Amino acid sequence: METDETPRVLPFQLQFDKPVASQIKFAEWNPEKDLLAMVTEDSKILLHRFNWQRLWTIFPGRCITSLCWRPDGKAIAVGLEDGTISLHDVENGKLLRSLKSHTVAVVSLNWEEDGQVIKDDSVNNSTYEDRTSRFFPPAPRVPRMPGLAPGDTGFMDDSEDSFRELSNSSYQRFNILCSGDRDGSICFSIFGISPIGKINIHNLSIPTPFATEPTTYRLSHASISKVALSKDLCHLIVMCSGELNHDEVESAERQLGTHGFQCLLLDTSIFWKRKNELHQVAQQASNIEDLIEVIRTSLSVMSKQWKDAMHTFREKFDSLSRLIIDHGLDSSPQEEFLSLLGGARTSPPVHQFLVNSLGELGVKRVSKVVCGAGKELQHVVLDHLQPAAEIICFRMGELRGLSRWRTRFQGIGLDETLINNATEKSGILLAQVERFMRVLSSVVQQFSNFFNWLLKCIKLLMQEPSDQLLPYNSELVVIFLKFLYDQDPVKPFLELSEVDIETEMETVQRVKELVHFGGFSDCEYLRRTLAEEFKQLESSFKEAFLMPFTTISRKMLCKDVLPLFALPSSPASVSVTVPMSVTYYKDASPGFIDYISFQIPGDSSSNIANCIGISRGFMHSLSNRIDESSSLEAILLSVPDGYHCVDLSLYKDGQIVLLLNETTDASESSGESCMMIVQANELPFVSISRFSCVNTWNLDQLKDSVMHLQLENEKVRNIPHSVVAPLAVSASRGVACVFAARKRALVYILDEDEDDASDTE
Repeated sequence: METDETPRVLPFQLQFDKPVASQIKFAEWNPEKDLLAMVTEDSKILLHRFNWQRLWTIFPGRCITSLCWRPDGKAIAVGLEDGTISLHDVENGKLLRSLKSHTVAVVSLNWEEDGQVIKDDSVNNSTYEDRTSRFFPPAPRVPRMPGLAPGDTGFMDDSEDSFRELSNSSYQRFNILCSGDRDGSICFSIFGISPIGKINIHNLSIPTPFATEPTTYRLSHASISKVALSKDLCHLIVMCSGELNHDEVESAERQLGTHGFQCLLLDTSIFWKRKNELHQVAQQASNIEDLIEVIRTSLSVMSKQWKDAMHTFREKFDSLSRLIIDHGLDSSPQEEFLSLLGGARTSPPVHQFLVNSLGELGVKRVSKVVCGAGKELQHVVLDHLQPAAEIICFRMGELRGLSRWRTRFQGIGLDETLINNATEKSGILLAQVERFMRVLSSVVQQFSNFFNWLLKCIKLLMQEPSDQLLPYNSELVVIFLKFLYDQDPVKPFLELSEVDIETEMETVQRVKELVHFGGFSDCEYLRRTLAEEFKQLESSFKEAFLMPFTTISRKMLCKDVLPLFALPSSPASVSVTVPMSVTYYKDASPGFIDYISFQIPGDSSSNIANCIGISRGFMHSLSNRIDESSSLEAILLSVPDGYHCVDLSLYKDGQIVLLLNETTDASESSGESCMMIVQANELPFVSISRFSCVNTWNLDQLKDSVMHLQLENEKVRNIPHSVVAPLAVSASRGVACVFAARKRALVYILDEDEDDASDTE
């Protein structure tokens, strides 16, 4: 009804109201750019600009279960149903890296960088300089299989440098990608590409530091909902559901605790204390892993190319054996060719084979295939495999030097013995590459000489001039027929084989004597193939880098647990979806304070249902244990009557954004909703006592001091649609994206001045 009064200005300006093709299940704003990444119900990833222009769409082919951005906004991490984490380039959605750290669905991702900003940003970054570029050209790329178009192999094009930028972490601020899966495992990766630790919340010994009689507990039937690293990387908050049981009682005799929602605090200070050391190790390890992939693919490409070439050769020349048998001769193709080379009269089968079956064109075709494959193998070695092996040797030398600095690097598990072993294996691989090149060059030369001789023979048999043909060496033809015609000395180098390569005892003895002068201690490498050497190299690297991984994993311990609210004991409650948000705000004192917000489900066994819980100071509550006080504070916000919370998100400056749906018995299309901002840091928080039993749900202490939210008293915007999760809020841009149940996306500006707002009620 219109009045003469000035219309009331709405608090949020509606910027866009756009249709979406499919319902959205995840949405995240880019932390640095006006970009919104969305995941549809059919697991497609859409990237839109703020003006709703779509930049790209990708389909990983598997169900997407989580999503988060790298802190600089240049890459996006995608958690998949099968436990894979894929990293994609923000510019075009190209796959940059895949990590298989989990075995089940990745349900939560959090990518955090070191928030301890120093005035001199060069000091804030690691002081470590990667010296590889001083001595080597850019690292080789993974070779492509011949005959495939660019992109068919899944590798990056030569013109794209996103993958290099992802791997080159020299000038990035130290950051950690944290991922939690459905079975309770939490993995940590430096720069999102170098795994550095893994824990499982079921195996954690959970203390109760504020209990009257401190004891330890363990979680059972736990399911992770959210993981969040602090800005200084010293703490990890884990939101999960599960049962807390006494650790001292045998599992068969335990009395099951009350199933509920828990908040765990893990000590991850090793990341902050050793960030420079971890940066250096991760830089080398991630680049070595990339180079190992180059070598692995190079060997695969080379093996296929040579196998195809030899198949073509055998396919043509095996017909000579059948012709000899058909003519009733008791000889071999080699003997027939040697007889021809010696000037004897050409036998009928050889004449028929050379003139009719093979012919001049056939020889040229087979020669082109075999010699061309040999040259391609040489190019792969020179352009990919050998440069990768050389850079690996250099990087292992760098790690070897770091491992000898025991006071700094022994604490993160960089073992000198294991690094020395891996360094030697990298040197042996390089020696094997040079050995393979000599063998390959000799084989290709002898094949080429053999084919030149065959062309000469065919010309003579057909009584055609042969002056224009290339010359050949008769001695090399004899060697080829005796040792190469029915054997393949190249193939064993490229495939794993149990047959040792024959080596002269004199050579083995000389290699053993070189050990006293700094030579390889492993003298058996002369009997191994190139593929076997690579397998040993890969195994030694895994063993060397597993030690830091294990060491860091053991140093991440659970420090505290905060039981929040009880859940029904029904099996369905294990997978209950609870809207929640964890954010770290700058505190008045140097450092950060945590804000944890969550909805208490309506079917909760607690009597505080349909409330929003907010706690702050959980990660600092242990610091006040000595003076028998707790810095943990909390408050319960009662959702207005007639509404229920769909989703929530902590916003900047201690604000919380609530997305509320109207509770109605009518159809979904007739429902309405609203978006509300509450100034959380101005709420009357109540101090929570921590000296109670761990099975006591702490928020029950607040049931008598619940604060009731009133729509008329808060900053509220009505939405003429029924809405669904997720609520995507960008603190850096001051915008929120809301998704209606009718497959529409509504973008609101949260931070505009009221005088500039154009929407009125």
